[in-house]
Amino acid sequence: MPQEPRIDVETRAHGIESSLSAEQVERIAEALGHQGVWFAAPPERSGQARPPEQVWELVGDSPHHGRLATGRAAVHLAEGHDALTRPLILADGFNYGPSDLDELWRHFNKPYAPGKPGFLDQLSTLGIDVILLGFDQRHIAIQANAAVAVTAVQRAIDERWGDDQLVVGGVSMGGLITRYALARMENERIDHQTEKYFSYDSPHLGAWIPLVLQQLAYLHEALDPRSDGPGQAELIRSPAAQQQLWGWVQNADYSGPVTDNALRQEWIEDLRRVGWFPMRPYKLGMANGTGHGVGNGLPAGTPVFDLNLDALQLVARFQPDMGELQNIGTVRFGAPVWTSATSHVPAFDGAPGGTLDAWGRLADAMGLTIEPRFRSSCFVPAVSAVALARDPYQWQSDLHLDLSDLPKDETQLDAFCCDTTDTEHSAVSAPLIEWFLEQLAGW
Repeated sequence: MPQEPRIDVETRAHGIESSLSAEQVERIAEALGHQGVWFAAPPERSGQARPPEQVWELVGDSPHHGRLATGRAAVHLAEGHDALTRPLILADGFNYGPSDLDELWRHFNKPYAPGKPGFLDQLSTLGIDVILLGFDQRHIAIQANAAVAVTAVQRAIDERWGDDQLVVGGVSMGGLITRYALARMENERIDHQTEKYFSYDSPHLGAWIPLVLQQLAYLHEALDPRSDGPGQAELIRSPAAQQQLWGWVQNADYSGPVTDNALRQEWIEDLRRVGWFPMRPYKLGMANGTGHGVGNGLPAGTPVFDLNLDALQLVARFQPDMGELQNIGTVRFGAPVWTSATSHVPAFDGAPGGTLDAWGRLADAMGLTIEPRFRSSCFVPAVSAVALARDPYQWQSDLHLDLSDLPKDETQLDAFCCDTTDTEHSAVSAPLIEWFLEQLAGW
């Protein structure tokens, strides 16, 4: 039986302010830098967003735990269309607060190869109407925003001219939202009239944010609370983050299992209740990670930060590979103030997958120079993005599985494509977009 992955804080941060002088507390807070964006993709500001022909204000079709989610959709009609005819719904992913649908357009329509139009422009040329689906609170429970997706699907069916079937999916968490929405509609015998479902680097089995970076976000919040809105700790604490992360810690002092938080358990149980995946659509998946099973070369357990400022020392390491009580982080003023270690947690940072430059962003905030190759680590493992047919709690032993000749019964998808190199999570890359366009050609 596999050992339970866990974390143990050997020297506690609780009461850190009372055990240190005000100057020492300030030194640690300053060393951790400004609480900027560490754990979410920065917005795409370059390029122009095409104005939509319509904007739909949407309310979820049902509440989740008494909460009714809201959102909106930007409808971009294809060339030569005067009305919605061949709808493709693309749902936004995870971050804090409301979706920016102009930013979503810019992201997916920026040039990915010389001489090639943007992806969304190519869809328009193919006669496909693009509906960009956003949410007013991206950080709330996935089930709540899935109700908004259900409303969007029903609105598209109601406003569509003709009887062409829909294509429905999303990027990152948007793929999970639409997966649940379509499966729930089938479970409730609601006709979603969807021919194809797609996910773009979605964490079907879970995502990874280094446990030590989660802890440092909490520690930073305790020492230097933000007054200008939610910080990184609030993002990690959000329901959607808890549901998606394979490993999650609730505060800087937490000791215990990292894979069994209550919100993730409920999310997985709800997925199973509605059928796990929608059965009727042909299911497509794209992974920003490679499929050959070879990792990115990040050395497990190696210090990424090893800051020494007079008496202050701050160390944070890439996740060690398994073992017991493997140190991942230390803060000390002479004697340790806070130390943390993991047991039976694999080296996720070095796995093939879509990457996130959380280490680099924190280094920038701290004013540290680190090796360029250390800036980014695995965020959505490739085996998660292709929905490997594994228990969502016990799949970590397959992080380096070769997906190139994967038997069809080893994935929940009907077809998938992996990138040729590990690229940034949700990045628009030529291999993925060209493959997706081929899959849509016969629709």
